[in-house]
Amino acid sequence: MLAMHRVGSAGNTSNSSRPRKEKRLTYVLNDADDTKHCAGVNCLAVLKSLPPNGCDYLFTGSRDGTLKRWALTDNDATFSATFESHVDWVNDAVLAGNSLVSCSSDTTVKIWNCLSDGACTRTLRQHSDYVICLAAAEKNSNIVASGGLGGEVFIWDIEAALLPIVKSVDATEDEISNGNTGIPMTNLRCINASNSLSVHNAQSHGYSPIAAKGHKESVYALAMNDSGTLLVSGGTEKVVRVWDPRTGAKNMKLRGHTDNIRALLLDSTGRFCLSGSSDSMIRLWDLGQQRCVHSYAVHTDSVWALASTPSFTHVYSGGRDLSLYLTDLSTRESILLCMKEHPILQMALQDDSMWVATTDSSVNKWPAEGRHPQKVFQRGGSFLAGNLSFTRARASLEGSAPVPVYQEPSFTIPGTPGIVQHEILNDRRHVLTKDTAGLVKLWEITRGVVTENYGKVSFEKKKEELFEMVSVPAWFTMDTRLGSLSVHLDTPQCFSAEMYAVDLNILGAPEDLKINIGQETLRGLLAHWLAKRRQRSGSQVSSNGDVPLGKDVSVRNLSYSRVEVDDGAENPTAIVLPSFEFSTSSSPSIITEGSHGGPWRKKITDLDGTEDEKDLPWWCIDCVLNSRLPPRENTKCSFYLQPCEGSNVQIHTQGKLSAPRILRIHKVSGNYVIEKMVLDKPIDGGSSDGSFGLGLSSGLSQHSSTVDGSLRAGIKPRQKLKPSVEILCNNQVLSPEMSLATVRAYIWKKPEDLVLNYRVVQAR
Repeated sequence: MLAMHRVGSAGNTSNSSRPRKEKRLTYVLNDADDTKHCAGVNCLAVLKSLPPNGCDYLFTGSRDGTLKRWALTDNDATFSATFESHVDWVNDAVLAGNSLVSCSSDTTVKIWNCLSDGACTRTLRQHSDYVICLAAAEKNSNIVASGGLGGEVFIWDIEAALLPIVKSVDATEDEISNGNTGIPMTNLRCINASNSLSVHNAQSHGYSPIAAKGHKESVYALAMNDSGTLLVSGGTEKVVRVWDPRTGAKNMKLRGHTDNIRALLLDSTGRFCLSGSSDSMIRLWDLGQQRCVHSYAVHTDSVWALASTPSFTHVYSGGRDLSLYLTDLSTRESILLCMKEHPILQMALQDDSMWVATTDSSVNKWPAEGRHPQKVFQRGGSFLAGNLSFTRARASLEGSAPVPVYQEPSFTIPGTPGIVQHEILNDRRHVLTKDTAGLVKLWEITRGVVTENYGKVSFEKKKEELFEMVSVPAWFTMDTRLGSLSVHLDTPQCFSAEMYAVDLNILGAPEDLKINIGQETLRGLLAHWLAKRRQRSGSQVSSNGDVPLGKDVSVRNLSYSRVEVDDGAENPTAIVLPSFEFSTSSSPSIITEGSHGGPWRKKITDLDGTEDEKDLPWWCIDCVLNSRLPPRENTKCSFYLQPCEGSNVQIHTQGKLSAPRILRIHKVSGNYVIEKMVLDKPIDGGSSDGSFGLGLSSGLSQHSSTVDGSLRAGIKPRQKLKPSVEILCNNQVLSPEMSLATVRAYIWKKPEDLVLNYRVVQAR
C-alpha cells in the first residue's frame, strides 16, 4: 500500500532530508470543485442517524489531506463539510461519540466535532512518525487507540484530552481550537487587554495517553471490542498482539500469518478476532483459546480491508486484487460481490449497502445485504474458501475465476482526478500537469488557475511544444503527493526571481521597474489575511474590506509599494497585481507553521487576520507587511563586452560590466553600445563623457558601481537609432528579447564570466 512509503510530507519539516532553520510556506492549488476529493480515499466512517432529522452521515478521509462529511439519503450523498487541518495524507478515521478522530502521515491525531462546520477541537502530538490506524470502542465513546510506523501504539481518553487548558508560559506543542469562531485554529489563543495573542500549550494540563509498548516494528492495523477492554494490533511483525487498553499491558501474541497484517476486526464481546494479511489470507482467531480456528483463502493478493455483519457471522474483504468478497465464517462459503478498477483500502457497512474506498478519489456504494447476507448466496456462484493461500492463486491461474454478483455500484460519490505528473516550465510561472483521467492542463501558479485544458494529449509532446529558451531562477519547489499541486516556498530562495513590470502587462509601469515574483505571490496569498487584519485594527482598506486589486494601480503607488521600505510600518499601498490574484471561489490552502504549535493547513479565505508569527513564518509576515526581503544571492550577471573580430568600431569600456540577470539584449545593444559608439555624442542632453549611457536607462552598470538606476524618473524609452547593432555570443546572433541569464544558460554554457561581442549591421 502506498501509504507506507517514506516521503517528506508537504508541510512536515521533520521529515525533510536537509536541516531547515526557517519555516516553509506551502500553498496547495485547487482546481474548480473543492467539495470533492482529489486523491485516493484511505478511510470511511458511517454515523448512524439520531432522531429527529434521521439522516446518516458518511465521513471520508483522503490522501489529499482533508476529510469530508456527506449527508446520506436513500439514493444520494450530499456534500456537507470539509475538515481541513492535516498537512499530509489522512490515513484513518473513527467516530467516538460526537467526535470524529482522524490520524495522518503528518504524525498527528486530530479530534473534530463531527457535526460542526469542520472545526478541529484538538491536535494530539504524541507519535514520532506516520500515524496509520485508529480503533474506537463502540460503547465507550471516550476510548480511541492510535498506531503507526515506528511501532508506537497509544490509547487516548478523548474526554480527558479535550479538558480545558491550564495556562502555561512555556508554550511548545499542542493545539486547541478557538471555540468562538468555528474556524480551525492552530493554537489556543488568549486575547488579553492589548488584543495581542498568546499561545498556550494544550498538553500542559498534564494529560498524556497510555502507551502500549511491545511492537518493535510498524503497526498497520488496530481493533477494539465494544466496551474498550480489549485491543488487538498487527503490522510488519506478522503477529497479532492482544492488549488491555486500560493499562497498556500485553495479554498475548498470536502467530500464523506469513506476511504483514493489514486489517483487524474484533467481535463486540472481544472473543473472536479476524485478521487480513499481505499473505492473501484471512484468519479467524479464538482469543479465549489463544489460537487460529479457521483460515480462509479467498483472495489472490494482499487483504487490506475487512468489515463484518453486525452478528459477526460473515466477513466482507477487499484488497490489492481489486475484489470484494463475502465469506460465511462457519460454512466457509465465499462469493465475489464485485470487482473494482482500483485496490480496496477500506469499507464501511451502512444497513444493506457497503461503502468502498479505494486508491481512486471516488467512493462507491455497493449492494451488500448486510442484514441478510444469505440472500447473496442464493444467487449462486459461490465457492468454498480453501485454507492454504496457494489454492486461490492456482484456481485463478486455471481460469476458474468467479463471476461478480454485481457489475455496477448502486451509487458513486465522484472525486476529481488527481495529478500524477507535472513539469515546471522554464518561465517558472507555468506548470504542465497530467491527471489520472489522462487530461493535460497548464497552470499559472502565481494565480492558482488552470489557463489551458488540452484534453487527452501526449504530455511529452505538449512539454516539447511549450519549451521556451528562457532562464529564470528556481524560486519554488513542488510536488503532487496530495493529488494536487503543492508549491513550496522557502526563504531566501523564493525571492530569487524577478521580472520586468512591462512583461506582466502592468499599464503605465516604468520600463525598468522590476517585480519580485516570490514577494508578489506571497502578497496574493495573504491578501485576505491582510484585509482581515486591517479590519480588526480599524484601518479599513476599502469600504467592503477587500484589498484593492491591481486594476486601480497608479504607477506612483506601484513603484512606492514595491521599492521603498516604510521603516517597518505597514505599507498603506499594498496592492495585489492582477498576475498574482488568487481565485476566491476555489482558493488555495496554505500549509505552514509559526513559532508555536506545529504545522497546520487552512484555506487562504479562512484566515481571520489574528494569525501572527506564532502561526505564520516571520519572513512571510515581514515581506507582506513591511515589504522587507531577506538578503539574496547575487541577482546580477557579470560580463565583458567586446567588438567582433575584424570590427572597426570600438567603444571604450572599463573592463567587466554588471547588470541585472533579467536585462534584455536590446538594452545592451540599443542603450549601451549605440550610446557609447555614436562618436560618443551625448543623447538626450547627457554629459559628453558618455557616462549617461552607463545604466540609467538600461539598468547596466560597470563593476565599480552597482547602481542599476532602473527606477529613476524622467528617462525616455529607448530611441530607434541608426546604425543598428547586433550582439553575439559564441558566434551566435542573439535575439534582442533574450535576457542575460538566458544567454548564459543556453548559449554561453560556461562557468566563467559571460563574453558578448557586438558588430554594426547595415541600416535597413
